[in-house]
Amino acid sequence: MKAAELLIKCLEAEGVTHIFGVPGEETLDLLDAINSSGIKFILTRHEQGAAFMANAWGRLTGRPGACLATLGPGATNLATGVADALLDRSPMIAITGQTESYKFHKESHQYVDIVSVFKPITKWNTSIERASVIPEVIRKAFRVSAIEKPGPTHIEVPEDVAQEDVAGEPIQPAEISYPETERQSVHEAVRLINNARYPLILAGNSVIRGKASDALLRFAERTNIPVTTSFMGIGAIPADSKLFLSAYGLQPRDFLSCGFQRADLIIAIGYDPMECSARYFNPNRDKKIIHMDFTPPDIDAHYEALELVGDIKTTISMLTEHIDFQKDCHYDIKLKDMIISSLNISQNGFPLKPLRIINEIRNCLGRDDILISDVGAHKVWIARFYPVYEPNTAIISNGFSSMGFALPTAISAKILYPEKKILAACGDGGFMMSAQELETAVRLRLPIVCLIFNDSSEGLIAWKQRIKFGREFGCRFGNPDFVKFAEAFGAKGYRVNTEDELAPIIKDALTQKVPSVIDCPVDYSENLKLTETLNNIVCPP
Repeated sequence: MKAAELLIKCLEAEGVTHIFGVPGEETLDLLDAINSSGIKFILTRHEQGAAFMANAWGRLTGRPGACLATLGPGATNLATGVADALLDRSPMIAITGQTESYKFHKESHQYVDIVSVFKPITKWNTSIERASVIPEVIRKAFRVSAIEKPGPTHIEVPEDVAQEDVAGEPIQPAEISYPETERQSVHEAVRLINNARYPLILAGNSVIRGKASDALLRFAERTNIPVTTSFMGIGAIPADSKLFLSAYGLQPRDFLSCGFQRADLIIAIGYDPMECSARYFNPNRDKKIIHMDFTPPDIDAHYEALELVGDIKTTISMLTEHIDFQKDCHYDIKLKDMIISSLNISQNGFPLKPLRIINEIRNCLGRDDILISDVGAHKVWIARFYPVYEPNTAIISNGFSSMGFALPTAISAKILYPEKKILAACGDGGFMMSAQELETAVRLRLPIVCLIFNDSSEGLIAWKQRIKFGREFGCRFGNPDFVKFAEAFGAKGYRVNTEDELAPIIKDALTQKVPSVIDCPVDYSENLKLTETLNNIVCPP
């Protein structure tokens, strides 16, 4: 068989059902092999969109998503989505074509050293120099991608290698398992918790990746210890649990500052410093910390911890079994009441206030439906104020934080969960960075909804400029008519003209058989009010 056929057989053995990508001359043999396989090729309009889709596939399923691009510009166009997968901890396989290997030593059309380009943004990457190693390369790529901390790997396939005749069979994948944490460490953690007066749990995205949300809830209820989550950890504990306080991250002063300020023990479960610095919650380096994760923590002067390294779900269950601690959560109830009272930030008026938009979205989506947030000012509001009840039902990029993330992610989510309502919340800047993928959604007949927070501005940067300099610069732009834009693709377009129209429009869009785009004007004057509220927090006594 051709080497390209063996490679695709290996992908099938790994459970790959979809590959997202853009075809190219140097991937013709790979595409032909896909056409003869059981794998579905999803043609995207840009390689960045393909990488985001594969990225989202990995994050939602826990199994590496796959994307394909040709050499040169095709490969470099993947880079943003690949880097996003690295810092958002999403398992993903990027496959790129390359010119014939005999040209590598000299200048050649479209040739650049992609393996070197991808080295800093992947966990592992390689160029296949001979066809006989394909089964080993594919198996390694998938294993390295999936083990903690998960992330992207990259395989380059030179055109002449893809055409080689080769004999071989896939190496069958094996389940990944993690060791049980040392019992001595568990007993020491139990002692620390029993002796603590004001413990606080900080839950991160590893809890969701490790399918440990139920175990976390049982532990919290057994101990009465309140829980905060990172932005990517929202949903690790239901928002309607009495023990959930709020999401935390991105700045030193926050609603949770009072809780961290008072805490004498922080139980960090699946915490990832990529999302928020330990300096924010342990500025004086005086907190006792328990680190529970699949991997040891990175070196950080503000994060010296007792390490419970192993399978998170098992570790939490071991703690729950041995703990006899019950916290008095009176202070935390007052803290939660303070957080809830912050929702008195204005919701009325037109253009719509961000909090009003978020509440209308929440009211229109079911508990298991999926909201995907792009990056921008709206992301900060969603992470803080959108109640999330189940894992992986609010997807935020908060490691790499790349604009253009939401629309491609919504496409992957709808392919995976056709029965769920999928809504992508986009800023107008972020939407236009991936807007071409609207055609992909139309072609695939995926009835997703894109709700655009429209302020004709890079709203988050303008917010930061106003905080730092008292003025903004270089952030204003014009937008197309988003209704006509959507209709030109064959999608349904809506424009919100009054504050009371949004909810009926969202509900109608969610019933459509085609993708929908909602143009919703937003008033971000509330941003500075939120900053002022956070800066002037007075902790309850």
